[in-house]
Amino acid sequence: MKIKIAVIYNEFPLAPPKPKQTFDPKLLGFNPVFDIEDNSPEEAYRSLSERLANRGFDVYTLNIKDDLILLINSLKKEKPDVIFNFVEIFNSVARLEMNICGLYELMKIPYTGASPLGLANCQNKILTKRILKSIGIKTAKFELVEKIQDRYTTKLKYPIIVKPAFEDASIGIDFNAVVRNSLELKNRLNYILMEFKQTALLEEYIDGRELNVAVLGNQNPTVLPISEIDFSTMPPHLDKIVSFQAKWDQLHEAYHKTLPICPAILPKSILKKAEAIALQAFKTMGTRDYARVDMRLTDKNQLFVLEVNPNPDLTEGAGFMRSAEAFGLSYDETLEKIIFLALERAQKKVN
Repeated sequence: MKIKIAVIYNEFPLAPPKPKQTFDPKLLGFNPVFDIEDNSPEEAYRSLSERLANRGFDVYTLNIKDDLILLINSLKKEKPDVIFNFVEIFNSVARLEMNICGLYELMKIPYTGASPLGLANCQNKILTKRILKSIGIKTAKFELVEKIQDRYTTKLKYPIIVKPAFEDASIGIDFNAVVRNSLELKNRLNYILMEFKQTALLEEYIDGRELNVAVLGNQNPTVLPISEIDFSTMPPHLDKIVSFQAKWDQLHEAYHKTLPICPAILPKSILKKAEAIALQAFKTMGTRDYARVDMRLTDKNQLFVLEVNPNPDLTEGAGFMRSAEAFGLSYDETLEKIIFLALERAQKKVN
């Protein structure tokens, strides 16, 4: 009997479909490195589901569209053996991501990725930094600002990066995020506090190489080959950060100037240290199945953890999957591995 998988995500409101169109790269003002594609999230999830079906699973997709009743009724009707969980936001609030997993738990349905507690730990950047610091892992010095003020003071050294404290996927991090004086700091803090209506996190900017350390597994997790974000072609007017534009905006120059190198070329001692830190962070923060730990390596060979990312993007050929491929796992094999990790955790018998 085939294992039944529900691929569940939340894209709402749905945008009207865009007509296929060609784009002239000459209009960008720079030479793009990557192909510019017009793929909707729905297409991506359908493609993923087709790949799983080709592996012998019984698969269906469900866009919950911010509708809990729709989700509950579907799960009761379809009775999936496991949920491939891609819900990252609910009612436009990222912190409600964990509540959806809590619902899966109440309904006793196995699901992929982090638990509600693991998601809560990592969603709160302030808590993440405090937990990591308590176990001896370096993070950037930081301060918090909770409300708009006439004047802001800081003991941090410039440059400082300012970001929302409770967002993920680089939301709220653009190329005005790094500030170098009190006027820029005031403008940025006012923007974050008004736009996101949440605590602003100030961190001393850590200059250095950016490393993405992917971890796969549960009881005995494996560190996959480390990927580096190469900033060497980043133009001088853009800070060397993985901004929202660098991650998601295919028409922005930063998207084409943050180039991945996998495996990263690192001294053996640094490689082992980064792997050890990633495993320690993975376990301590309560992540499971798959996660990515982002770090900065300074010119003094110090490693600072920037973020611990549970349930990172599984787009083929990018991020986590790039490291999996370097490890020797195909895209399909990695998806299947994550599914069986969830099933094994639930102690289901898999034939």
